[in-house]
Amino acid sequence: MIKFNYLLNQDNFELQASDWCGLEKVILNGKVVSKKFNFGILSCHDILLNDGHKYQCKLLVDPQTDLLTCRIYNQQNLVTVLKQGKNQLQKSQRLIEAGLVCILFLLLTVYMVF
Repeated sequence: MIKFNYLLNQDNFELQASDWCGLEKVILNGKVVSKKFNFGILSCHDILLNDGHKYQCKLLVDPQTDLLTCRIYNQQNLVTVLKQGKNQLQKSQRLIEAGLVCILFLLLTVYMVF
């Protein structure tokens, strides 16, 4: 699980990206305000703070630095950039893919035998 934490105008912001199932969650003050599944290199979450301000959170894999980057925007103005290495996320995704291939191969084998 990759986590980004940031304090936005007295609101505690957290973005979680699961390296196992691709689930991304944006948590604001302990409450999930956005979630979706993503296996791509870019995703966006729109967030509405308690004070009415709209923010956008973009999660992307930067091809130049190989870092997982979380960019937070307020009305298209960049507020902050948070970065973490993507190696752990890639290793877990490869493990999931290998597991799925093994399961499909096993199902195919069972189907061919019966």
